[in-house]
Amino acid sequence: MSPRWLGALAVLLFAMTIPMTRLANGSVELPQLPPLFVAVGRGAIAGLLAMVYLWAVRAARPVKAQWPLLGAVVLGAVLVFPLCMGWAVRVVPAAHAAVIVGLLPLCTAALASWWLGQRPGWAFWLAGAMGSALVLMFALGVASAHGTDHWVSADAWLVVAMLGASLAYVAGAALSRQMPAAQAISWALVVALPITLPIAAWSWPTEAVSWQAWGAFAYVAVISTWLGFFAWYAALARDPMRVSQLQLMQPFTSIALSVLVLNEVVDWATWLVAGAVLLVVIWGQRAARQEMKR
Repeated sequence: MSPRWLGALAVLLFAMTIPMTRLANGSVELPQLPPLFVAVGRGAIAGLLAMVYLWAVRAARPVKAQWPLLGAVVLGAVLVFPLCMGWAVRVVPAAHAAVIVGLLPLCTAALASWWLGQRPGWAFWLAGAMGSALVLMFALGVASAHGTDHWVSADAWLVVAMLGASLAYVAGAALSRQMPAAQAISWALVVALPITLPIAAWSWPTEAVSWQAWGAFAYVAVISTWLGFFAWYAALARDPMRVSQLQLMQPFTSIALSVLVLNEVVDWATWLVAGAVLLVVIWGQRAARQEMKR
């Protein structure tokens, strides 16, 4: 399968993450599974599956030089992103969260540029500043309309989640050039098991929850945390510039899925800001690519 098809598949799978996480967690008014259990338990389930997979394929153990990259994937993808995003979507709608996380491609490009020692020009950083300002105004406007500071706090956690995802994407792409993509994410999940398993057991839900919440938890554990990265890391390792562009459609896909899966009502302002963020991110990434060609 071509890198772009692999990347498109991964984007579709990841687009379900925010709606499914909200379905698993419920809301502050109607809670389902505990947020800590969803955030850490997904890594524990995926880690156990990854352990079986690595044993079945007789995967070679990571070498010493690969451990920092594995640690970055664990920190970003297994801990920071699910914990921060999981708490936030109990407060804000999934469609709102998708807009905030819409800056992820630009954030990832900035981190990749720094990691690889590249220096994007002024246009790239101007795009980043404009995108950040758009998201900030959107978040503050929505929080003001709801008359609560909880939305501001939730949006701050979404920004931290986005930073964690960016770290995991860049580190995972680098690691996938040294080992198969499936083994890269699998080893990270296995390395995290001493953290995820005890916390998942401690936070196991004590009250009955809906089967929809368990189904959503199964999705984020098996697909969002593990199998989705098979396609994503493989695609990024083979064609990072073109594949990263596909992620631009993830916020719109997440918003549409929020409407279909959660029956959320999305106002015109959310769609408008999502479109504006998309244009800014496209401009920033084009500016970065032009600088790299010089």
